[in-house]
Amino acid sequence: MLRFIKMNGAGNDFVMIDNRVGDLQLASDQIVKICDRHRGVGADGVLVLERAANGADFRMRYYNADGGEAEMCGNGARCFARYADRVAGPKEKLSFETPAGVIGAALQGELVRLEMSEPKDLRLGITVALPDREVAAHFVNSGVPHVVVPVDDLEKVDVRGLGSAIRRHDLFAPKGANVNFLEERGPRQIAIRTYERGVEDETLACGTGVVASALIFAAVRGTDGPIGVLVRGGNELQVGFNKEGDQFRDVTLTGPADFVFEGTIEV
Repeated sequence: MLRFIKMNGAGNDFVMIDNRVGDLQLASDQIVKICDRHRGVGADGVLVLERAANGADFRMRYYNADGGEAEMCGNGARCFARYADRVAGPKEKLSFETPAGVIGAALQGELVRLEMSEPKDLRLGITVALPDREVAAHFVNSGVPHVVVPVDDLEKVDVRGLGSAIRRHDLFAPKGANVNFLEERGPRQIAIRTYERGVEDETLACGTGVVASALIFAAVRGTDGPIGVLVRGGNELQVGFNKEGDQFRDVTLTGPADFVFEGTIEV
């Protein structure tokens, strides 16, 4: 039997597993089973806590609901920080290794502020040619590759259909990209909806998508942070940064990370 804790970050939900002993090896089909909302626990992904190898406090491994391992997950990382604080001993600040780099976290009650890795590969004003239309978009890797599509009305967007088509476009081959649809709500506020690769559907929130969308908005509008980002789950997350020319430094993501329940599952 596998012990777990279920958590959510702004509606993005995760199964948390402690593997500091190092004896757990989850196959992709087992991860799919855990994430199945009818036959398993139900989640957008699985987060595994492991011992660090390169000087950080911990190592974070993140698996999407399709069983594939991903580089990073912003909402998951906030949950990971509170989970590590709970099972490994309290710390106001901690760090953890990810394939996207070392992430720092500061706990502020039920909120967590993440120190994100530096974004890269910023591309403004790209055109995504689809069979039935051309989509004006932008791109940035905020730990995970993200396409950002500005729209006038989020409620009218076919997130699943259009998101799926863009996510698999040749421009973003071979791994594809997450797709965010962005609506401006104010001088420093936006709302987004996100299609996540690996989940292959719209999710209630995506932390790296929040960061990507805020940075794209700041770059296009020439505005400073922090940027408030409203997500489908109903929360507003805050993205802070310093802008030096066309480079973003000291990027932070602040938002909730909540415990839901704990239990065991046979895998």
